[in-house]
Amino acid sequence: MKIAIIGAGASGIVACIQAARTNPALCIDLFDSNNAVGKKILASGNGRCNISNTSLSSANYLGENPEFAQFALKEFDYNAFEKFCTSIGLLLDVKENNKVYPQSNEAKSVVNLLHSQLEHLGVNIIYETSIEKIVKINEKFTLQTQDKSFENYDKVLISTGLAAAPQLKSSEDGLTFAQSFGHTINPTYPSLVGLNVQESYCAKLQGVKKEVDVSLYINNQKEQEVFGDVLFTNYGVSGFAVLDISQSAAYSLSLYQEVHLTLNFFPNKNKNELIANIQTILKSNEEESAVILLSGLLPNKLCSVLLEICNMPKAIKAKEITPKQIRAIVNQLQNWKLKINDTQGFKHAEVSGGGVRVEEINNKTYESKLCKGLYFAGEVLDITGQRGGYNLHFAWASGYVVGKSLAR
Repeated sequence: MKIAIIGAGASGIVACIQAARTNPALCIDLFDSNNAVGKKILASGNGRCNISNTSLSSANYLGENPEFAQFALKEFDYNAFEKFCTSIGLLLDVKENNKVYPQSNEAKSVVNLLHSQLEHLGVNIIYETSIEKIVKINEKFTLQTQDKSFENYDKVLISTGLAAAPQLKSSEDGLTFAQSFGHTINPTYPSLVGLNVQESYCAKLQGVKKEVDVSLYINNQKEQEVFGDVLFTNYGVSGFAVLDISQSAAYSLSLYQEVHLTLNFFPNKNKNELIANIQTILKSNEEESAVILLSGLLPNKLCSVLLEICNMPKAIKAKEITPKQIRAIVNQLQNWKLKINDTQGFKHAEVSGGGVRVEEINNKTYESKLCKGLYFAGEVLDITGQRGGYNLHFAWASGYVVGKSLAR
C-alpha cells in the first residue's frame, strides 16, 4: 500500500512513524516545502520546545467543537506520549506547571531524533516540494506540483498546518486541498499573538512589563480573566497573559465584535488599601513632583502616562493632588481599559485558529467523511490549543491516531 503525507511537521512526522511501525510493508512518501523536517517544531518555545503538558483534556482547546479532540487525547495521553518519546531516545522534563520540555532543553534534539526515526523506518522524504493539487481517479490519488506528478497513492494525509509563521513556508494550501474534495472551512485567524490597541500612548510605554490581572470583554461582556505578564509594545500589548487571552480576542475580532481588555495592576489590594498607599507616598515629600514619587509604586514610564490619562500636569507636585484625583488614579490602575483593534497577524502568531470543519472528519480515524482515503491531522483542523504545550500535543496525538488508520 502506498501512502502520501503532505507536511513534515509534528503531526505528519508522528503519523509517518506510527504508520511505518504498525505496517512495515507500507511505502510512505513524506512531502515538505522546506529543506528539512520539523521547521515549526524548531521554533516552538523560543527554541526550547514546550513539547506537551501532563494535564490534557478537550477543555484546553478552542474551535467549533473542541470535544472532537478528546478521543485522540485519550488514545495518546501523556503517558503514551512519554513512551513514544522514550522509544526514539527522547527524555522529558516535567515542570511544576505541568509543562513538558525535552531534557536537553533544545527543540533541535527533538527534531534530530524524529528525523533519525524516519530514516530508520525507511520513510521516503521529498524535500522542497510544494504540492499544488490533489486529484482522485479510480480510487487512487495523484499529487501534482508545478512541473511533476506523484501517482498511485492509496491514501493521502494532509498535515500542512495553516498560515501562522509564513517565514517558515507555512500556508493554507491544506484548506485549498480540503475544499477541492468538498470540505467546508471555518475562517482562520492568528492565535497566541500580540494585540494591537487603539490607544496611541502605548508606544510611550514600550518595554514596560508587569504582572497584572487581565480581563477580556467581548461586546462589553466579560469573557475571560487571567493573571500574568503583560508587556507594553509600540503596537499595543504582548506577554504571556496577553497570549493566553489572545485566542478568544482574535476569534472575536474575526467576527467583527467589539473587543477590549482591562488591566488591574494591583489585584491583591482593594481600593482603600491602594488609596492609602498612594497617600503615604505623596505625603513622604509633598514638594516633590508626583511623577517621581509614584515611581516608588510603578514603573517610571507608567507614571507619566498615568497622570496624562487622569488629566493631570506632568509637573504636578505631590501636595497639589486632591483626594478626588487620588481616587481617579486608583480607578485607572485597577481598571485600565485598552481597546483592541487588531492582532499582530499570522507572521507573529504561534498558531492559527480555524481550519477544516471537524464535523466532516471521523474523530477516531481522522479520515474524511466525504472522501475515502483522505485524512487530516494537526493544525489544519479547526482545533486550537491553549498556550502551554497543548497545540503540539494535539499534533502528536492526531498524528498517532491517523498513523494507525493509514496502516490499516
